[in-house]
Amino acid sequence: MLLAIDVGNTNIVLGVFQGEQLVQTFRVQTRAGRTADETGALLRELFRHRGLESTADGAIISCVVPDQLPVMIATCKSTFGCDPLVVGPGVKTGIPILADNPKEVGADRIVNSVAAFALVDGPCVVVDFGTATTFDCVSAKGEYLGGVIAPGYQISAEALYRNASKLPRVRATRPPRVIGKNTVHSMQSGLYYGYVSLVDGTVDRILEEFPKEPRVTCLATGGLASEIAESSECIDRVVPNLTLDGLHLLYVLNMSS
Repeated sequence: MLLAIDVGNTNIVLGVFQGEQLVQTFRVQTRAGRTADETGALLRELFRHRGLESTADGAIISCVVPDQLPVMIATCKSTFGCDPLVVGPGVKTGIPILADNPKEVGADRIVNSVAAFALVDGPCVVVDFGTATTFDCVSAKGEYLGGVIAPGYQISAEALYRNASKLPRVRATRPPRVIGKNTVHSMQSGLYYGYVSLVDGTVDRILEEFPKEPRVTCLATGGLASEIAESSECIDRVVPNLTLDGLHLLYVLNMSS
């Protein structure tokens, strides 16, 4: 059993692979101050509830929250009995990273790019709807070209609530129509259709700078990917577990070399 762990600013997503097959996924809130003992107890209970043993043959971690990394490493060792591979400098990715400073590129973005190129076998753009909305570009040769980082959907919703005294906190969802008939629907429209336009407009501009290719595939992942894709003109495919798939690919690549 391989345990793949993606530590994000909002959530920690875990995937359990049996061979090539992703058999279970878990999502827990990223919480500062949680110890390895607490994390281990939480994960053991989640695994027990799903009928899984809390042991693993291996583990791989991508992490964009530095203070969470030692906790997850310790959890893998104490709870699952394995020393995890951590995505970062020195780990083979199989793709050249053409950023000015490759060390600045978030581990999750590299993992997504690896998975996307393996999936489409050609040039692609990955839109990841997380705490931030990121766009990552991969060439036809499998090179990481760079990308775009924008504020996330929920961050924008929270900013409206916190900074405009009369506006309520609203749920991130598609409203019944563009022209809102009340404050909540008006806010949801601005957020939802604003993000659809952000995605489509940004991808259009990315493609203007992209190496000339007959076809560039746009993949979406992350919490709101399916909902945004319903109205987007540029998203070709939603891949909910793209990051976990990329972690599996990187583990196999590094363990076989």
